[in-house]
Amino acid sequence: MNMDDIAARGLVLLGCGKMGSALLEGWLKQGLPATSVHVLEPRPSDWLKATGVAINQGVPSDPAVALLAVKPQMMGEALPSLQALGGGKTLFISIAAGTSLQTLEDSLGAGTPIVRVMPNTPAAVARGISALIGNAHATEAHEALAGSLMAAVGEVVTLENEGQMDAVTGVSGSGPAYVFHMIEALAAAGEAQGLSPELAMKLARATVCGAGELAHQSPESAAQLRVNVTSPGGTTAAGLAQLMDAESGLPPLMRRTVAAATDRSKELGK
Repeated sequence: MNMDDIAARGLVLLGCGKMGSALLEGWLKQGLPATSVHVLEPRPSDWLKATGVAINQGVPSDPAVALLAVKPQMMGEALPSLQALGGGKTLFISIAAGTSLQTLEDSLGAGTPIVRVMPNTPAAVARGISALIGNAHATEAHEALAGSLMAAVGEVVTLENEGQMDAVTGVSGSGPAYVFHMIEALAAAGEAQGLSPELAMKLARATVCGAGELAHQSPESAAQLRVNVTSPGGTTAAGLAQLMDAESGLPPLMRRTVAAATDRSKELGK
């Protein structure tokens, strides 16, 4: 099964909010024919209506892929419309946070190949990272196909087991919000040193975005990039002495942050 197979048999997209729209935009840019895509979405956007895909016109009898992009709390009412596709021929891909492979398999029927994916919001600008894991019925080819579909919005990693999904949620799923808050905190710290709110925010935002892009493009490790900008006894070293403090700095705070998000992911998944 590959992208040509998807073009021939069709792809069903259940839910087309921000993440679904980002994925669809990526697939269409990669050359997937709009006529091969069947979207089920109660509130289609003007953008979606203009793509040329089939919207709320039912689903083909034997699609290659059904991608579930509705919120977890809506999954219960949305899944029955696709239960007829369960059982083996259609690959199901779920990006619903906290919905386990077993829960999906219970709904869709034994023998259904399912790949669970955790993407993140930078997918909106094709700079996301998605982690995926398949159930016992998902082959390496199924996982590869899911990976190629998710690659439309960024990088993809394959997990060793589903238990890792909670930690992924704590790091990359929730992580963009941590970075946005770091921009807020850096700007507030600049204000405290006498900068105007507008200037402090402009400096903080550009600094975090620029450093992120440098880390993205550079072959060097994050640790080495940090060393590169830290002169012994200089201003950066003075700041890092506070930030890197083993008891009161960023490392223990980040451990607690990721642990709290991971634990909450485990709770929500029960």
